Amino acid sequence: MGVVADLGRPPEIPQEALADMQALLASGRLHRYAENPLHPTPVAQLERAFAALIGRAYAVALNSCGSAMFMALKAAGVRPGDPVLMNAFTLGPVPGAVDHIGARPVLVEITEDLTIDLDDLRAKARSSGARHLLLSHMRGHICDMNALAAFCTAEGIALIEDCAHTLGAFWAGRPTGSFGLAGCFSFQSAKHINTGEGGILVTDDPDLAAQAILHSGSYMLYTQNGTVPPAEVMDHWKTRCANYSLRMSNLVAALALPQLPLVPARVADWNASHDRIAARLAAHQAFALPRRPQAEAYAQSSLQFRLPGADGAQMARFVAASRGAGVMVKWFGTELPEGYTSSPPHWIGADASLVPRACAIQATLCDIRIPLGLSAHDCDNIADTLLKAASALDMEGTPHGRA
Repeated sequence: MGVVADLGRPPEIPQEALADMQALLASGRLHRYAENPLHPTPVAQLERAFAALIGRAYAVALNSCGSAMFMALKAAGVRPGDPVLMNAFTLGPVPGAVDHIGARPVLVEITEDLTIDLDDLRAKARSSGARHLLLSHMRGHICDMNALAAFCTAEGIALIEDCAHTLGAFWAGRPTGSFGLAGCFSFQSAKHINTGEGGILVTDDPDLAAQAILHSGSYMLYTQNGTVPPAEVMDHWKTRCANYSLRMSNLVAALALPQLPLVPARVADWNASHDRIAARLAAHQAFALPRRPQAEAYAQSSLQFRLPGADGAQMARFVAASRGAGVMVKWFGTELPEGYTSSPPHWIGADASLVPRACAIQATLCDIRIPLGLSAHDCDNIADTLLKAASALDMEGTPHGRA
């Protein structure tokens, strides 16, 4: 019997969202635009609400966070063959967005706290000549965004934030997605807002917003969008942007809107479970957990840990034992990508030899999802299972802490 019913259980869809979706289905008005609109569409309402939530001028709702990253890169001026900096701890859709546009990923090392290494970023930016950084706040871990943003400004590097895992998170009181040229968020079922699929791009740049609106497929009905740049900006771009049909549907937006006010309570629920399990693991010598700076207000819907003293065979046994006891552990050190994990050697076009430290860190890195609504008893059972699996590896004497 499993420790909990389903660690991958997604956030529930609120009744208000279900009712809105049913009303929309009954109306038949599922497309994001209307030739004779009587009211703002759900997509337009979502764009206005989300832009206000992050504190940005524009939001463009899209069919996925991957599409948002691709759109941000293209509108920011990335062209085929261009180098794009990216941290070497992320998931396939991030290097996939770089590949989608035909650009070349330049991998940057990470720290043992699972954030981008700013020293390596400085070196790689200067050696590669890259003018764009696609920064992933992977699994909710946020670097010193003030220092990063200052560096990007000084070097003339356009910062695009992948915030798929950080809706509701802040650095020094400022939300993720508000530091760079653009921020990209996900509404996939495991994320902080559950619509199955969906994404949204936010920016203060009217030219980037105009291109994203037009590329997403506005059919020149862009005045119906929730946030629209001035007419002269739209006029400049409207004959220069192909239609890629990447815009969000009304159904997805109808599911998302009632969930926006729920984000703070969801974050508090996730963080309470995360912190209880993390405290138990951190007290065991086999486990190393990332440090959380005081300036970081995280939104941790998953938990990451390393077993720095374990070899590949021991890691495989640990994962198998944990899963066998009902805790679905994911491991970033697998030879081939598996489920919702991948690492630099798995990414098309990426040179993993540039980031040996990131590869070594991920060789012993695992994580688990944290569903909403876990009790203290559930959290303790999860921690007990992980501790028991690690204790069975005969790793006595392994030093606790950093690898």
